[in-house]
Amino acid sequence: MSLLEVRGLKVHFPIKKGIVLERTVGHVRAVDGVDLSVEKGRTLGVVGESGCGKSTLGRAILQLEPITEGSVVFDGTDLSGLGNKDLRAMRKRMQMVFQDPLASLDPRQSVSSVLSEPLRTHGIKGPYDARVRELLDLVGLPATAANRYPHEFSGGQRQRVGIARAIALNPELIIADEPVSALDVSIQAQVVNLLEELQERLGLTYVVIAHDLAVVRHISDDIAVMYLGAVVEVSPSEGLYDEPLHPYTRSLLSAIPIPDPEVEDTRERILLRGDIPSAAAPPPGCRFHTRCPWRQPTRCHDEVPLLRVPEGGDPGHTVACHWAEQVASGELQPMSAADSLATEPALPPAG
Repeated sequence: MSLLEVRGLKVHFPIKKGIVLERTVGHVRAVDGVDLSVEKGRTLGVVGESGCGKSTLGRAILQLEPITEGSVVFDGTDLSGLGNKDLRAMRKRMQMVFQDPLASLDPRQSVSSVLSEPLRTHGIKGPYDARVRELLDLVGLPATAANRYPHEFSGGQRQRVGIARAIALNPELIIADEPVSALDVSIQAQVVNLLEELQERLGLTYVVIAHDLAVVRHISDDIAVMYLGAVVEVSPSEGLYDEPLHPYTRSLLSAIPIPDPEVEDTRERILLRGDIPSAAAPPPGCRFHTRCPWRQPTRCHDEVPLLRVPEGGDPGHTVACHWAEQVASGELQPMSAADSLATEPALPPAG
């Protein structure tokens, strides 16, 4: 049963020009028609390069960013149709873990105040001491941490405080936006393990936003790959890593180092030329075709690929690529750097 359904979601930010009139001359299409579904008790990982719109997607799900078009349905309720009072009540059931644990905590508040603030905000009467101790125990911090301030903790401990704040109201859904990217590698595994333990203990549903594919593989049941505001592939976790179908996914996975020198020296690497195009002027057709080593004339440039199940594929594994079957089978070979330069399409001017 799906706890969260995202359909046709668009978040466009206006580009203003002029000192006085501030005319709208265009839009940044940060999220541009995303469809996602998350079943209760499961974890959806959302991956992609910086600037692909994954963090904006997470904030839009929680209605922290205004939605331009589409719907976010949580447990059967369309959040975009709620007034402030009803949305406030619904937010008790949805919380967020932020990327930077130091910036997301008020340095003037003790941990006790930080953890009791959600309870006060939503009208839950105190005293809160017992709940604060319970939350600290859940995230592996001693009860004495309640009287300390954020600057007195390490990065990993601060993120544990942030996680404790997120679960204070017993939510059902947590959006974790790059929850370990600001932490040392040695601490990342501990925080990921904590998230998994809390999911099992509290029955949580996660949307985990990250750029580290190794972290996403470890924690996610399903993975959605985003590129330039759109989802280009959705798959169960192991299926994505074992048989990636979209050229962009293949390039991301080829960049993950393998701890075997012989395999690392001989494996295929897919290097993408150029930068991500401007979200204010995405390319026509397939928005990845300007960087794709497998692009084909005309169709990739002119026709937008829709998320679909490839012929003979797993129904749970969808991809937005015209040539997914040919790429996966090896029938279609990537272009060399010279061929890629010779056929490189002209990009529209940004801005």
